Amino acid sequence: MDVNVAAASVSAIVGLGVGLTAALAFRWSEKEQHPSKRAEKQDEPALPPGVDTVLSVLRSCAVVLDESDQVIKASSAAYALGLVRGGAIAVESMLAMARLTRRDGEIRQADLDIPRRAGGGGDGLAVSVRVAPLGSRLVLVLVEDLTEARRIEAVRRDFVANVSHELKTPVGALSLLSEAVQDASDDPEAVRRFSGRMLIESARLTSLVQEIIELSRVQDDLRMVDPELVPVDELVAEAMDRCRHSAAAKQITMAAGGIAGLHLYGNRGQLAAALGNLVENAVNYSPARTRVAIAARKLPGTRQDSVEISVTDQGVGISEKDRERVFERFYRVDPARSRATGGTGLGLSIVKHVAASHGGTVSVWSVEGQGSTFTLRLPSGDLPGLEPVSNDAQPAADAEIAADADADVAASHGTHAAPTDPSTPRTEPAHLPEQPDPHAVESSGSTDSTETTSPTLTAAPEAMP
Repeated sequence: MDVNVAAASVSAIVGLGVGLTAALAFRWSEKEQHPSKRAEKQDEPALPPGVDTVLSVLRSCAVVLDESDQVIKASSAAYALGLVRGGAIAVESMLAMARLTRRDGEIRQADLDIPRRAGGGGDGLAVSVRVAPLGSRLVLVLVEDLTEARRIEAVRRDFVANVSHELKTPVGALSLLSEAVQDASDDPEAVRRFSGRMLIESARLTSLVQEIIELSRVQDDLRMVDPELVPVDELVAEAMDRCRHSAAAKQITMAAGGIAGLHLYGNRGQLAAALGNLVENAVNYSPARTRVAIAARKLPGTRQDSVEISVTDQGVGISEKDRERVFERFYRVDPARSRATGGTGLGLSIVKHVAASHGGTVSVWSVEGQGSTFTLRLPSGDLPGLEPVSNDAQPAADAEIAADADADVAASHGTHAAPTDPSTPRTEPAHLPEQPDPHAVESSGSTDSTETTSPTLTAAPEAMP
């Protein structure tokens, strides 16, 4: 019996020893199979205390490289700009700066122009790069994106150059005319003639300065200032009244049509200036004894309805190459003709920025020899489900003009507007096509870029900046 117990005890001890030996052997085998992981954990450089927190609040892009140029920490902005890809810095010039800094410990700074990746679009990035050692083994790369700042700087520089050139013309003319008046002081007829020219040049200078101020105001702040509910009918009436004398001098008929009772929500002064510029352009650049039509309509939207206000004239139209640039500052389709009409080349740029600040767009449709239509599309200020209310007190004469305007717009598309009873307020919009048109250009704002869009109203002529 004692012998059996002793044998069992020996067997248990031997089994336990074998089990422990097997476990130790397996553990040793695992360590031998993964030495790289163990070494990686031991050798992985740790960020100095507090660095991770500092990097998380920096506005600049931040990248931390180890001694093998691998990225061990990078901000989301660095990935968004494409500076880091596949665990490494994607810009060779930045990587070269990091290697030099690791070698000699010197802080380096440089401004770099980085081309976009293939298919990325755009003109590339302008960045300021600063590289500094972080401890004995790490390198910190800070990148500040200067692309937008450089673009704004170029725009302002170009703007100042253009303003200087434009101001020089009327100021120089006033100086010469003043000398002419002084020399002809004993000739009343010459004095009268020169003083008349001085009035014209001073009016041109005043208009230019006012438009420069207005453009600076709307382009520096794309937010709406002092918004209110603005009746579209009042904006149209104000724009027509502003151009009534110049239209009468050329025997140009102005007609308003479309839907009455629409509203916009925005800055009344800016909206009036934008629509007034469109109507003034149409009158100034239309031949004598033609018609300028203004029409408004409401377009349903998924989130918010839109209001379109279109200004159509009857002129020679605008060429395709000019259509893509008409919303640029100081750009003129025909500089000689613009000088004759007193145009500054700023009107359409103001319209573009006003549209952008109100969350809308401005587009142009034009065919040489047929005419042009400029259309403002802005978010509606009417409450959802609220139908536009017609002006029941509309005079019969105004109703007749509205009917004529609708007929003009419809005729421009090969359609026919139904006869309108002068006693019936206008409540129906003109019939407008929706198919895409290669001759339409749209501008939305923040830049001078344009894109193809469909025409909204088409009916005739030319409206130049």
